[in-house]
Amino acid sequence: MTTERVTAPQTKPPLWRNETFLKWSAQIGVFVGIVALFWVLGTQAATNLDAQGREFSFRFLSDPAPQISEGIFTLPENGLESFATGIVNMLRVTFSGIIAASFLGVIVGVSRLSSNWLLSKSATVFVEIIRNIPLLVLIIFFALLCSLFFPELSNEASGPVWLIFTRNGVSLPWLFPTDTFWQWGAFLALGVVAAVLMFRRRDRLREQTGQNTHAPRYAMGAFLVVAAVGWFAHPIAGALGWIWQLLESIVSTVPVLAWQLLFAAVAVFLAVRWIRGFLDSLRSPAGLAKLTDDDYFRIGLAGVIGVGAALVFLFIPAITETIADVTAFVFGFFDQKFEFLRTGSPMRFARPEIIKPANFASIGPQGMTMTPAFFGLWVGVTLFTAANIGEIVRGGVLAVPKGQTEAGLAMGLRRSQLLRLIVLPQALRIILPPIGNQYLNLAKNTSLGIAVAFPEVVATMTTLANQSGQYLPVLLMWMGFYLTVSLLLSSLVNYYNRKLKLVER
Repeated sequence: MTTERVTAPQTKPPLWRNETFLKWSAQIGVFVGIVALFWVLGTQAATNLDAQGREFSFRFLSDPAPQISEGIFTLPENGLESFATGIVNMLRVTFSGIIAASFLGVIVGVSRLSSNWLLSKSATVFVEIIRNIPLLVLIIFFALLCSLFFPELSNEASGPVWLIFTRNGVSLPWLFPTDTFWQWGAFLALGVVAAVLMFRRRDRLREQTGQNTHAPRYAMGAFLVVAAVGWFAHPIAGALGWIWQLLESIVSTVPVLAWQLLFAAVAVFLAVRWIRGFLDSLRSPAGLAKLTDDDYFRIGLAGVIGVGAALVFLFIPAITETIADVTAFVFGFFDQKFEFLRTGSPMRFARPEIIKPANFASIGPQGMTMTPAFFGLWVGVTLFTAANIGEIVRGGVLAVPKGQTEAGLAMGLRRSQLLRLIVLPQALRIILPPIGNQYLNLAKNTSLGIAVAFPEVVATMTTLANQSGQYLPVLLMWMGFYLTVSLLLSSLVNYYNRKLKLVER
């Protein structure tokens, strides 16, 4: 006697228990909520501006701007030049501070692990003091240290010197770009391309032969050769000036509506291109893999963002007009810097100079001068970041297995060789991600320069906002600028982080 097994028909779970439905509902709900929140805030902001008789506009970028204490445009003709001055001042502090903080942080981190008692305790005291004082207090302290405790500028001194260390500022010898620097910069850009090509060529040769082809050295050599040739041949690069002039005239004459349509088309094109690339990444020789719910959501989100950006460009012409104005300003700047057969050294070396325009001595325009505000901000953010980097380096070195150190010492390596060849290369994979966060913090912490009247981007744009009353556009420009800088720094750190990733077999 046989019995047949009856299988009960499968039923779909109800919607409140359906995993796919719940996942999509949650993600779509959050997205719609965010869009609705921004819509409500934007509508309310527009209503409040209309009630106050104001308009949302970026026209203040073309209006006259007040004087700035230091920067590339101390007497800006318009708000755009004032904005550019704040950007350059902020980037000066950021990139020089990143280099100095990285160098000092590595020294402090390694010193804390030193067997030398005095060196180890000195590094520990530095870290504990700097990390436990608020950054704003450090910036104000060093600014006051320069303006109150440094010696006064002697009224009897005059002429060029090698170092000026007074309460008026700190001035050092420096290399400064001249009018032909940008023409030489075209050769420098060509040198970077040559270096990349040389590195790839030598790296492929290494993979084929298995020998050390010294790819970094050859790449650096290619760059230096092109740079040296460009030092003498840069006058011919002035022929590129007509390109900048043509681009400036095109951007200035094309109507805003055409730019709106172009930017909208570009936004949709980038969304479609991303979707196609994403689908190609899931494609195999057997065909396209089965898409999951997350894959469908990514594709849909990319499409919504592309269409949304296109609608923003189409219905908010002020954004497109601002982008066009900034682009025309950049092209016009390069148009002025490129002149065919313009001769002269691209760089000049200048020593600090004490001048007497009247009866009192002052620091001249020669040399690299750090005002008390610049000095306080730069030293404050650099030391604060270096202290944090030092702790990251110390933790990364301690994370390297002790057997690596013992093996290196057994091979007869000196302590310096052990650290440089074995420990730090392995610790770099650990310390690079958190160090990237410190770089981002340093870039954003430069906004505290407003506390010591340093004219970085927040200070200059605050002045423009107070003058024009356009606080919302200024706030959006702040957010866009800092977001751009942060994304560039994080992408650079992530690139090197991927390069250092161990390749598993």
